Amino acid sequence: MPTGGVTALLGRNGVGKSTTLRSIVGLLPRTGSVELFGVETSQLKTHEIIRQSVGFVPEDREIFATLTVTENLKLAERDDNPDYDVVHKLFPELLARKNQRAGTLSGGQQQMVAIARALLNKNKMLLVDEPTKGLAPKLVTEVAAALEVAAANSTMLLVEQNLPLVKRVASRIVVMDQGRVVHVGVPRDLENPEFAKDMLGVSAGGH
Repeated sequence: MPTGGVTALLGRNGVGKSTTLRSIVGLLPRTGSVELFGVETSQLKTHEIIRQSVGFVPEDREIFATLTVTENLKLAERDDNPDYDVVHKLFPELLARKNQRAGTLSGGQQQMVAIARALLNKNKMLLVDEPTKGLAPKLVTEVAAALEVAAANSTMLLVEQNLPLVKRVASRIVVMDQGRVVHVGVPRDLENPEFAKDMLGVSAGGH
């Protein structure tokens, strides 16, 4: 995978997209080789991989429901100077709700927390899994803006079903089928209706 920009990992449900991300970060057993920025990580534990400047936004957010927004973010701090300015600029609502328990937030607000945890640190690699899943259109727009900011300083591997968002933020696409890569290309490939239907089972303009 090239360094810099956003690579979108696409495919029908169940082909192994989320499994790929979780395997890269060491949350699932791996076979073969995983190399990040010249470092072989297949034998490293998850916390060791994260210390290689890797951020992970899981599909189901996996926030700490009984902790406040501030406490969730505090636990994610890895760098000496976590970037709260960029987090609060992108998600001012989190600042307003800093003392609220994360489990009482809406789904969209919880997703903000999940993304904010990854943006606090200066990550060279971001693994982002289905960040707009279940979100209202307005929140999808906010998440897209946050991803664009994050991608300006990191290499991002993004799993996402929202094709308009992929076209907006990604510079490359990789399509998987049955655990294997079957296509490597660019977002404009998705404008071909036959390609979108055959590869993803969706229309070229939607989800």
